Amino acid sequence: MTKEINFLNLGKHPITNNFLKFQNPRSEFFYKLQLIFNSETKLVSLKKFVSPKKMFNDKYAHRASASKTMRLAYSKLAKSIKKKYKPKSILEIGSNDGVFIKHFIKIKNIGVEPCKNLARITSKMKIKTYDEFWTMKLSKKIVKQNKFFDVIYSANTISHIHNLYEAFKAINNALNDNGIFILEDPSLAEVLKNKSYDQFYDEHAYVFSITALKNITEKAGLQIFNIEKLKTHGGSNRVYFKKYSNNKIRILNSVSKHLNKEKKIGIHKLEVYKKFSKNVQKSKKRLIEIFKKLKKRREPIIGYGATYKSSTVLNYCKLNYKFIDYFLDTTPTKVGKFTPGTHIPIMKYNGIPSNISYAFLGAWNFKEEIFKKEKEFIKRGGKFISHVPYPKVL
Repeated sequence: MTKEINFLNLGKHPITNNFLKFQNPRSEFFYKLQLIFNSETKLVSLKKFVSPKKMFNDKYAHRASASKTMRLAYSKLAKSIKKKYKPKSILEIGSNDGVFIKHFIKIKNIGVEPCKNLARITSKMKIKTYDEFWTMKLSKKIVKQNKFFDVIYSANTISHIHNLYEAFKAINNALNDNGIFILEDPSLAEVLKNKSYDQFYDEHAYVFSITALKNITEKAGLQIFNIEKLKTHGGSNRVYFKKYSNNKIRILNSVSKHLNKEKKIGIHKLEVYKKFSKNVQKSKKRLIEIFKKLKKRREPIIGYGATYKSSTVLNYCKLNYKFIDYFLDTTPTKVGKFTPGTHIPIMKYNGIPSNISYAFLGAWNFKEEIFKKEKEFIKRGGKFISHVPYPKVL
């Protein structure tokens, strides 16, 4: 019986992090973005992975500290970890620009960040950072040089690693016997609920359900003992693990609660993903209709937040610079460049211009923060276009 089953083809896509210097480049790398469901592990993943070196390099543009929402979330979590677990050592896998691990300067703190431009930022903060990909080899190297860790934390990174079993075994290897591992990643249950197919792109090799995480991590010697539901990134899970051999930490009711919820929505059944596929195709058709209608009226449309998520939507729906005049963004490494695949100019955010009535909400997962920030735009009759959970003008 076939274990891996195709359920959605999103077409050809560029590297989401490859913001272009020129609007019409001589060449641009594209790959086929197809999704599969593994009937044995219950994992949902890309059918074909993109080389990590193409995605995570010295030109990596994303800065985790760019969002006020995320800065506050990381600060709050850091305080909680210090109060509850009182760690003497912490390792962060995917430390980005140090927005989380900088809160642990007073204890032994180690970062892992393969993007050398980001690793240089945390190194300047006096955080020892390994600019390598997370593997068992690196785990052993870090343990040899720094001993074991009380806490290992990773946000929106483990889902990028192709060899999941090795990644989790490497985490187990670096943990103290009584240590904990905390993982944050987008929730597959929320993706299905919101029809947010933009969670799938080159970096997201996987989007996790708790069911699939349980299956893969137990084989690596880790056990889930608590789960927290988060609003970040359009709906995420914060999952707490201990070593399977550690009987001192009690497994909380949140684990069975999440597993039962997933069973109820059928996250282990292929039929659920086939339905999701049909919903995504309907979403594409509706979003294109909205843009064509506004363009027929000669309405200028801008993009708000040139996010990686928006790259999936724009390339799948073929909404390029002919539909969106330009994007506004606060990230310096994106400003002055063009969106991958769709070649839309990216301009520095200085508020939404008064002549603009419509803005595509590329950063829809920060909707609450954006709506508060853009009160004047909304007050003067400005509208946002969103594709989640279904395309509409807000």
